[in-house]
Amino acid sequence: MRTLIEGSGLPADIYSAKCPTRQVLDHLAGKWTVLIIDALSDGTMRYTDLRKRIDGISQKMLTQTLRQLETDGFLTRTVHPTVPPRVEYTLTELGHSLRIPIAALRDWIETNINLIEQARRSVAR
Repeated sequence: MRTLIEGSGLPADIYSAKCPTRQVLDHLAGKWTVLIIDALSDGTMRYTDLRKRIDGISQKMLTQTLRQLETDGFLTRTVHPTVPPRVEYTLTELGHSLRIPIAALRDWIETNINLIEQARRSVAR
């Protein structure tokens, strides 16, 4: 049975540009989203620890992606009233449900990187 979108009663259809599932796919398909969720799968992390863990992410992109993940319900942001404030991020139950598919994707990429690189070299000739 297909999931119906609350409010409209229409079936969830990721191929439809107007379906909210497309927005979720756009958010989850981003490289920073995948890396943040994978990093948080080990447990709660502070903003600075996430930035150190994810090489190459800018402060702007980390902040923007964390906000989107919080809005979509994949993580929670906790501000501890210290000086300076300590901010921590934790996956929600919904966020944890992404751990297995994201870990599988990471493992697949790391396992097959040599084949992918060989294919790239053969096309570049």
